[in-house]
Amino acid sequence: MKIQLIAVGTKMPSWVETGYLEYQRRFPKDMSLELVEITAGKRGKNADIKRILQIEGEKTLAAIPKGNRIVTLEVTGQPWDTHQLASQMQKWQLDGRDISLLIGGPEGLAPECIAVSEQKWSLSNLTLPHPLVRIVVAESLYRAWSLNNNHPYHRE
Repeated sequence: MKIQLIAVGTKMPSWVETGYLEYQRRFPKDMSLELVEITAGKRGKNADIKRILQIEGEKTLAAIPKGNRIVTLEVTGQPWDTHQLASQMQKWQLDGRDISLLIGGPEGLAPECIAVSEQKWSLSNLTLPHPLVRIVVAESLYRAWSLNNNHPYHRE
């Protein structure tokens, strides 16, 4: 199974890239984690946020391979603890499709992205910095994989 993390935003600070890559490289070949970055629209004093979200949404949807299960990361989504995420991961594997996890920009995801989502996942009730979300998602997925595979990374 391939897990695709589609995130709005490019040119992340080095600590974000380092943190994300640390977990991405740990995944086995039969469950890869791939990052696809979507260029964020210019946000200025008089920016048309609705139009920017629409363009980001179009780019995000275009990056999703046909047939993938779409999971959006949203504050209003379902919170999963590590065991619940591990269970979700097993269900995703049994489903036989690859996964696209969508992370929005500063204003969140475009309504079009939310509309096609099969699941909504909330990392926290807090609004997290979007660069940090990449690292938290990568680590959480790796921890869930390690739990499912009796790998020593996850210790209870």
